[in-house]
Amino acid sequence: MNKYIFPGKNSWNELIKRPVLKREEISEIVQNIFDEVKKNGDQALFDFNKKFDAVDIENLSPSIDEVQNSENLISEDLKNAIQTAKENITIFHQSQKAEIQKIETTKGVICWRENRAIEKVGIYIPGGTAPLFSTVLMLAIPAQLAGCKEIILCTPPDKNGEINPAILYTAKLCGIAKIFKTGGAQAVAAMTFGTESIPNVYKIFGPGNQFVVAAKELAQNYGVAIDMPAGPSEVLIIADKNAVPEFCAADLLSQAEHGSDSQVIFISTDAKILEETIEETQKQLENLPRNEFARQSLSNSHFILMKSLDEALEFSNLYAPEHLILAITDFEKYIPAIENAGSVFLGNYSCESAGDYASGTNHTLPTNGFAKNYSGVSLDSFVKKITFQNLSKEGIQNLGKTIEIMAEAEGLFAHKNAVSIRLKN
Repeated sequence: MNKYIFPGKNSWNELIKRPVLKREEISEIVQNIFDEVKKNGDQALFDFNKKFDAVDIENLSPSIDEVQNSENLISEDLKNAIQTAKENITIFHQSQKAEIQKIETTKGVICWRENRAIEKVGIYIPGGTAPLFSTVLMLAIPAQLAGCKEIILCTPPDKNGEINPAILYTAKLCGIAKIFKTGGAQAVAAMTFGTESIPNVYKIFGPGNQFVVAAKELAQNYGVAIDMPAGPSEVLIIADKNAVPEFCAADLLSQAEHGSDSQVIFISTDAKILEETIEETQKQLENLPRNEFARQSLSNSHFILMKSLDEALEFSNLYAPEHLILAITDFEKYIPAIENAGSVFLGNYSCESAGDYASGTNHTLPTNGFAKNYSGVSLDSFVKKITFQNLSKEGIQNLGKTIEIMAEAEGLFAHKNAVSIRLKN
């Protein structure tokens, strides 16, 4: 853990740096994987399953029995929890549907915008040390609500060649029928190019390790869109004198346990709260099953004492965290000051885990400072927005002269003529 007392602003750019990844080496490996999948299709995926996941499977798709039996392999409590989360996520994302608004910009000129679903989308679900069935909910639900015609799900198989039953159950609950046993960069390549079994898609969603992130970035070179650039998970907490160190430590560790390259930052305006949170973090760390991941993550993390909440928020906006927690009393007052954050949690009882699982908001969020220019996944992520306009005779008469003058000034006389010929008529 790194502790800083009233760091000067000239040091902030150093403090906001994320752990550096060896991008050149990763990019070369991912490009080779893409080339192999493009060339050999399904066979490349079988080979990569052996190489990376140490499993030999005969079919990329789970059998009907595997899918049907998944609900018998998880507890009733978990099934009920998934159902509750599904309902809340559906309510929140359903509210994002936009009404069509037709606007008359000039008399006789009507303009509007309509949504159209992206027809084919791919969902990547990590299935290794932490099988993220919750991400199935976060991506499949808005995809279904948007009306995407084809939803492809890829996730790596376990050592027995099977998909985690919670992932299968959640996919079935969300109506996803096209599920494939392949993970890592090769899964992203398969959804980019298509193989004998896996259809290509128009946009790829979902988190993953540094190889998956690099693969998604590479997919864009082949005309496939992605949800956002992403990296390891992160949280920044701002705490005042009324924060609860026990709560803050638990939130820090909930992100640190994602992986050794995750980053957590704790900022307080109270020295006592800062010290107690450090102590509580060390105490809770020892009891975590994934404490080795969290311990490595904490070595990249910062505990900072600052002079004011305004200064803390200024630092936060520069850092642009994936998750921002305001463990402060008067949080409503500071909401307008938040410029850059993926998702914000307000008050001592708004734990980040709520957004990860069941409050209703989406947990697929921009990391690595991309909250400065990207939003988290929403219903909008699964649609395109098409503009329409309709000009009546009165409309072209009212607007025509304006268009003619502008087109002529740009030297585009065919543009001008498209108006002039109508006005003469």
